[in-house]
Formats: sequence, C-alpha cells, structure tokens
Amino acid sequence: MIKTRRELFSLQRTCASFAGLAFLAGCAATHVDAPKPTGWIKDEVADSYVFGYPLVLMETARDAAVGTDPGQAPINSLRHAQALPPVGSANPPTPSIDTFDSSGWLDLSTEPVILTLPDSHGRYVDARALDMWTNVVWSTSAQIGPRANGIKEQTVAFVGPGWQGDLPKNVKRIDVPTHNAWVTVRIQSNNGRDVTAVRKLQRGMRLVPLSVYTSAARSASIAPGGNAAATAALATSGTPAAQVAALDASGFFNRLAQELRDNPPVPDDPHALKILVDLGVKPDEPVKLPDANDVISAGFADGRERVVTPPPNLLSVNGWSWFGDGVGNYGPDYALRAYAAYAQPGIGTKDDEVRATVTMDSDGHVLNGANRYVIHFAPNQLPPVRGFWTITAYTKEGALGESAPARLAVGDRNGARRNRDGSLDVVVSSVRTRAANWLPAPRTDLQLVLRLYAPKPQATDGTWQPPAVIRQ
Repeated sequence: MIKTRRELFSLQRTCASFAGLAFLAGCAATHVDAPKPTGWIKDEVADSYVFGYPLVLMETARDAAVGTDPGQAPINSLRHAQALPPVGSANPPTPSIDTFDSSGWLDLSTEPVILTLPDSHGRYVDARALDMWTNVVWSTSAQIGPRANGIKEQTVAFVGPGWQGDLPKNVKRIDVPTHNAWVTVRIQSNNGRDVTAVRKLQRGMRLVPLSVYTSAARSASIAPGGNAAATAALATSGTPAAQVAALDASGFFNRLAQELRDNPPVPDDPHALKILVDLGVKPDEPVKLPDANDVISAGFADGRERVVTPPPNLLSVNGWSWFGDGVGNYGPDYALRAYAAYAQPGIGTKDDEVRATVTMDSDGHVLNGANRYVIHFAPNQLPPVRGFWTITAYTKEGALGESAPARLAVGDRNGARRNRDGSLDVVVSSVRTRAANWLPAPRTDLQLVLRLYAPKPQATDGTWQPPAVIRQ
C-alpha cells in the first residue's frame, strides 16, 4: 500500500512538472470544472432592480408622453391639462382634482431649456423639476410664505451636464445632473369652476430651448391636450409603472443600460455601477446577463417585490402612511427612492406636498363605500399647511369612482365646515348624506388620499398625525 501511494505521488509530481506545457495527455485523468457559485447573482439582480427602477420608470413615462399623438407633447414643450380627470381614470393613479397640471419633458443634451412662469396673483401654484432619478432639482415651494400667496413672474434655465455659455439677464440657472428632466406645474382649481382663470395662467407659461427663447420670433411652444379622450387614449397602454412591471429581466436591464449613458447615477455610485457590470449591464451596450436563468428570475422577482413594498422609514399612524423628510432628495436611500417613484410618481420634497393614504378603518377592515365612516380632526390636529388640504376618495386601483358627484374633494379650500369647538368631521360614504362635509366614495373597496399642499414642517417630522377612519 505504501509503495502504491509513493508511485501515485511520483506520477502526480511528474504531471505537475508539465503543467505549463500544452500536452498533458496521459499524465492525469480528464479535469472536470466545478460549477461556479451563482448565489451572488440573485442578490445583485434584486439590488440592481431597486437601484435602476426610477430611471427605467422615468424613461417609460417620457416615451409615453413625448410625441404628437393626442395627450402628448413634443420634447421641450408643455402639455396643459384643460379638464379634470374623467371618472374611472387611473392613469396616473389617484389623479388630483385639486389642480390643473402642466407637464413637459426636457432634453438638455445640446442646450439649456427655459421655463417662464407668470405672476399667479395669489393663486396657489406648485412647480418643480425632477432629474431622471426622481430627485427634485428645483421647486417653487421655497417661495411660498406662511400662507400660500401664489408666485411671482419668473424665468429659470435648466442646464444639463457640461454646458458652457451665458444665459440671458434675469434668468435663474438650475443645474441638472442628467441630460433629461421632467417639469410639472400645478395650478389650484376650485373643482373646475374657474377654468377660465386657470387657462389664462397656462397661456402665460412658456417652455422652450435657449435658442428659441433668444430668437427674434420667440414663438410659444404649448401643447393643449388634457381632454378626456386624450387621457383615455393614454390609459389604454397602461400606466408607466404597469409597463415596467411587464418587462422581463432582459428588457428591464437593456432599458437601464440605454439610459445610463445620458443619465448617470445620482448620486454617483461606483459600487452600484460595479454590480451592474458584474451582471453584464454597461451603459449603452447590449446586456449580457449571466447564464443562470433561474437565479436571475428569482432575483428579478425579489427586486420587483421590494419596489412595491413600503420601506420602514415611511411615516405610518392610524392606518395612514406618507413620506417624511427624506422624500425628493434621496441620496443613497434606493429603497425609498424606488418605492416613492412607484407609489407617487413625480412626488416633490417635504416642502412641496404630502400625500397620506389609507385603505383600512380603525378596526383593520378594508374601506368600502357601502359603509359610512367619519374622520374627526381635533381642533389642534387639522392638517398643517401653508397652502391648502383636501381629502379625495378613489377605488383601490386609484380611479375616481362612479358615484355622483365623483369629482368632489373635501378640504379647507372649498368651505369645509368646522364644529363649534373648532374640530372638523369628514363623512365618507357612497350614499349621499346631510353631513356638512360629505365625501362621496366609490361603491366598492376604496382608498382615501389626504393631500397637504405646501405642508408645514410638522407634517413630515412626525409631530402631526392624521386621525383614524372610524366606521359608524
């Protein structure tokens, strides 16, 4: 036995001496490669999905909104909504009936784009710009005083990475870290009863490239849009979030790779990019994912689940949930950023707006319009705002219900009545009541959205709490 072992050792040593040569036949048995570990792939696919989700969602939203079809507008121009969202509309989900919205997508790759806003003469206006990673790079919220008193006439220039040049006098420069951006302007409306005044302000807006702004013609670039037919046409293709959810891993990461060239990560994150490279995802190159389909599929499913799951740093009280101080400027909090993009597309900072959502009553039962509910605001617990607040009822899918009048919201801008002690009760039901503050609800499972426009700090630092929804 000892001799046999020595002979075997001698043979192995002889073979090892020829390890650098091309011919090893007969020296040892055929070598079999051990399977490479694939556990890392699942985690990196999931992490990369959460990381890249906002960029792919914004790209999808941009492609759906830019064009000449009904409900679209050319790049670097504004599309103005000129009617309230139609009943049954859920694109976007939980559409606001408090404001008429204007929206424009920017291409900053060759020159700045100029936005001009008129004096709103005391009417509440909220304007903001988001980079392609959904960070807010500019908003008018800082201009709003202790009580919202509108905005003054102003002109701002959105400047992309690397641009060198001079801007016209009295134009404020806003540097944008990505070559594309999204601008939204929302004008307060009293349930659509003051459309003429809103449209006048819309006509005073202007969004054009710098070269057009400085030209002698100075032609306006405005796309009306916004009627019910156009909104319905866009809804047929599904929301951007639904379109992204329908992508497989190859489709998602190919879109991400295409956008990374012009829209690098914000903040710059070499580690996240290194993970993408490990997966075969490089800016503006065809994606070559590892040959591990089952593992990739598992990681992709995990990433999608994480995006739609509320992160632990959301504020949550009495069944309501809403974003706190970190919203709008996320830094490396990719989980919060992805969920915010999914749940509330275009959400601003803590100073712009708070949207609190509830789907359960105080007993933990799903809200349904067949029941009657009361939301009781104590005198010192009314929503803290510099602007105004409203509550709107939607179906669980985020559509305006069929109940008439379906476009009614309850809030301080439309004469919500207080009780003698200064408290305020909102009654929610699909059946008309004689309550002073009746909120019509869909005749189905529903959700309520409480909007605080220009909220005060206590709305996002945890000091203020919305009351529970109590079934009567």
